[in-house]
Amino acid sequence: MSFKQDKEFTEKIIHIRRVAKVTKGGKNFHFTALVVIGNMKGKVGSGLGKSNEVPDAIRKAIEKAKKNLIEINMNGRTITHEVYAKSLSSQVMIRPAGSGTGVIAGAAVRSVLELAGIKDVLTKSLGSRNPINVVSATIECLKLLNEPSDTAENRGKESSDLDLPKQYYKNKAEGEINA
Repeated sequence: MSFKQDKEFTEKIIHIRRVAKVTKGGKNFHFTALVVIGNMKGKVGSGLGKSNEVPDAIRKAIEKAKKNLIEINMNGRTITHEVYAKSLSSQVMIRPAGSGTGVIAGAAVRSVLELAGIKDVLTKSLGSRNPINVVSATIECLKLLNEPSDTAENRGKESSDLDLPKQYYKNKAEGEINA
């Protein structure tokens, strides 16, 4: 279930949950919606909206996701290096993959990576399968991605001294890598 509201960003509803508060007068229901937005060119964000009605919860989640946008460093169709992050009891590991591999991931992680524009990647999700925590851990992984030149600078070396695959330099020359 996805739809386009802005021309730049694509939204995808990951999870809608009905929550009941039991009171003396009966059950009071409200809804939470988890939404991920991205431009498929390296920007992605997630948001959680809560309201008494589903459309209002989705609208609030989209607004929060737009405020939480991050920009990621990519190596052509994949990521630059392996990353691992944890959010509460959910853990996510993301590894770069060769061209043509596709996105090997579970539902929540797949949605985030596809909306970020990553085409070839391997992932593993450990621990809790709660979609809210899994999406949060995936966003944390993407925040940890560094540009190879930044890594070289931190180590006091030239970027050519790093042990990067030849494909990285080829993609950089062709202009496929976000600089």
